[in-house]
Amino acid sequence: MAETPTSLRRARDEDEPFLFDLYASTRSEETAAWNWPAAQVAAFLKLQFAAQRASYAMTYPTAEHSVILEDGRPIGRLLVNRSAAAICLVDISLLTGSRGHGIGSALIRQLMQECSAAGSKLTLQVLCTNPARALYLRLGFRRVQGDAMYDQMQWSPENHSE
Repeated sequence: MAETPTSLRRARDEDEPFLFDLYASTRSEETAAWNWPAAQVAAFLKLQFAAQRASYAMTYPTAEHSVILEDGRPIGRLLVNRSAAAICLVDISLLTGSRGHGIGSALIRQLMQECSAAGSKLTLQVLCTNPARALYLRLGFRRVQGDAMYDQMQWSPENHSE
């Protein structure tokens, strides 16, 4: 479990530079393999970041976008879309140094508790090669559909006693 106190606050316009840096950190291994000049990588990541944000805004217009704080310092983001049928974990990202400390697991477990109380499902989509997929499986998510790139996963309170 996380050693230091974490909290959430709604994302604000001034979080944009942090959110871009966070996004870039999730792509660092991939972009390092390309051997592109730093300026080219930065330009590519800015385009991809803008495309992701636009896609999320169009697909999940009512989603709650939060910044994850550790001792008041931004370390990640959580994007959650709630509907009557399900809660969708649209995105959870942590800075590299904050991964593996139970922070993401604790936040996901909170969403699971919310689903249990409401009798709803928790859904997400994950890249098949994303290491977080193993975490989701450990937490009891099941693959319900997908393709060669992405798995659609779901957690249901009726299938688990958490």
